[in-house]
Amino acid sequence: MKTNTKIPGWKDKILFTPGPLTTSPKVKQAMLRDLGSRDFEFIGVIKGIRELLLKAGQATSDEYTTVPLQGCGTYALEAVIGCYVPQDGKLLVVINGAYGHRIAKIASVLKIDFETMEFPEDQTPDPAQIQAKLKSDPNITNVAITHCETTTGIMNPIKEVGAIVKAAGAKFFVDAMSCFGAVPTNLAECNIDYLVSSANKCIEGVPGFSFVIAKISSLLETEGNARSLSFDLCAQYKGLEANGQFRFTPPTHAMLAFYQALLELDAEGGVEARAARYRNNYETLVKGMRKMGFEEYLDQKVQGYIITSFRYPKDPNFSFEKFYEALNERDYVIYPGKVSNADCFRIGNIGRISASDVRDLLGAIRDVIKEMGLKLL
Repeated sequence: MKTNTKIPGWKDKILFTPGPLTTSPKVKQAMLRDLGSRDFEFIGVIKGIRELLLKAGQATSDEYTTVPLQGCGTYALEAVIGCYVPQDGKLLVVINGAYGHRIAKIASVLKIDFETMEFPEDQTPDPAQIQAKLKSDPNITNVAITHCETTTGIMNPIKEVGAIVKAAGAKFFVDAMSCFGAVPTNLAECNIDYLVSSANKCIEGVPGFSFVIAKISSLLETEGNARSLSFDLCAQYKGLEANGQFRFTPPTHAMLAFYQALLELDAEGGVEARAARYRNNYETLVKGMRKMGFEEYLDQKVQGYIITSFRYPKDPNFSFEKFYEALNERDYVIYPGKVSNADCFRIGNIGRISASDVRDLLGAIRDVIKEMGLKLL
């Protein structure tokens, strides 16, 4: 059965992107209510969200807590970086794509002492090199890395890196923006102090807020570190613990949608079941694209099932703009590439879509190839 059921009255395009994503009818419908931000029912929704996110991260409430924050995922990244690095600390940013560079940019703007370790976009960071760096520089107090680097779709070895960071006595921060809720992750086993993601990614909510899952002991150590009033995570946590409320106006409608999305994640069978659906989407996509003559940018050994980068066809008649527009006119939305050393486009395998939707997309791509007169094989 196809999962992209349309609500009567309009036609949604199917989003094959890294987010915002195609959402279920019930997630959309959840926003059709007005609740006061200090209403007891809404406070219950916040509590439910915080608990279900811990469950998704295989984390226990005695060790970890969830801190939702108004604003997109980058806001939560900035909140963590601005709080968890001590005033006299030093941050090591492990980079193999644009979103690692974004973390470094945030640190630069906040005037935090930091250093980068850069790896090629088509390779995972080498844990041994990270270990050597931490041994050679005892001033490093914090380490940041992306889990799924959305630039390419590569999956980075956070468990291995987390063990190295812990052994060095540093704090570990994971940007799991594009994969949390769809890639099984045990925060404690990965020695994660802070993990960040957003409402409109693999949990299939709508844009409007982000969240941090933090080790409580690490979070409490940051009191007084914040370089911003609005982005003070410890203050946000203490406010939520005191009365269940946000310090400042929360995005009520987006949070109602997110709570419904979390309930649907649970009903689907949790993170493992969602991972299986997304992996099936990915396998269906790659098989069909290869059959048409498209090539993936990444080696299959490091490719995740969240989003896939495909190289531009070698046919000189190929124009991504025309390709994109033709698919868009058919109600399929893909994504431009972000790889620095190759011409690519990206197709997401996530959101409220199934393999049947992917097959429909593949059919549309075949039609567009024919329409554009391209020869891929």
